[in-house]
Amino acid sequence: MSVLIVIPARYPSTRYPGKPLVPLTGATGKSQTLIERSWRAACAVSGVDRVVVATDDDRIRDASEAFGAEVVMTSDTCRNGTERCAEAHAALGGDYEIIVNLQGDAPLTPHWFVEDLVAGLRNSPGAGVATPVLRCDGAALNSFLHDRKHDRVGGTTAVFSANHTAMYFSKEVVPYTSQTYGDDAATPVFHHVGVYAYRPEALSSYPDWPIGPLEQLEGLEQLRFMEQGHRVLCVEVKARGRQFWELNNPEDVPRLEAMMKDMGLE
Repeated sequence: MSVLIVIPARYPSTRYPGKPLVPLTGATGKSQTLIERSWRAACAVSGVDRVVVATDDDRIRDASEAFGAEVVMTSDTCRNGTERCAEAHAALGGDYEIIVNLQGDAPLTPHWFVEDLVAGLRNSPGAGVATPVLRCDGAALNSFLHDRKHDRVGGTTAVFSANHTAMYFSKEVVPYTSQTYGDDAATPVFHHVGVYAYRPEALSSYPDWPIGPLEQLEGLEQLRFMEQGHRVLCVEVKARGRQFWELNNPEDVPRLEAMMKDMGLE
């Protein structure tokens, strides 16, 4: 089953303009841009046939080609990463059986997150889209709550049913819990990892659907599938001792750099 990874990247951003070209310094003092680190994370995934960066910005294209990435230029009318992935997949012929959206702000995504995601979608023929979820430990949950207290979006949380069908995604911390947890304790809150795997039929249909009220309110693209009545499969992944965070705000840069140094990542 052929697999394409698309890394959608745009330069304008309400929270962090120019984010894909922000440099991140790892454990050895080596500095690489966010888009390069995301591309290298994608290239580490096994069982993938092709990895491309999809953008509408010449600066991102030039930077990506400079470190060896294949780039697909897309229109500036794409409203989110899923629409950009749909356009890129169509431009490449539309023949891949699974398309992975590895967003360009998640350079710490371990390869097994994506491998488990693809396997989960393959094994669930009733799902047109799948996404990973990671159970928060107390430290991660406290980081979420701290960010929300200071009016920052620290990440997205997910609630799903017993058969792992998504029930809701939110930039708020859901479900609510009044309990306090130690840093290493397991919590009932799941961090939504910003990666998606689509079947081509679901992906190609997506841009034609209207933006619904929940997607509008939350600013979360995956809610469009749910508002149109399509099953979104949540695939639980394990950290295996690996720290994970996405770059959402400028304040996340030192957090990610500290994580890379703690894990010895170049």
